[in-house]
Amino acid sequence: MHGSGNFIQTLLNNDLVDEMWLKIFPIVLGKGKRLFAEGVIPVAFTLTETKVTSKGIIFANYLRSEEEIKTGTMGEK
Repeated sequence: MHGSGNFIQTLLNNDLVDEMWLKIFPIVLGKGKRLFAEGVIPVAFTLTETKVTSKGIIFANYLRSEEEIKTGTMGEK
């Protein structure tokens, strides 16, 4: 949901998201709202598509997965 941090939180908190396009910019501006704040229902997503611009902006598409959520530490197999 472009431009509405409160609305996306409502959708995530009520388990109403089945696809996400994330736009990741290679800059840090300071503090801001968290995308996955407290109250978000855990759910697995699968990366389906990525695009990277010449400026390093990453577009990533995720679809909801029916797989069980797996947790661990970065780098574990």
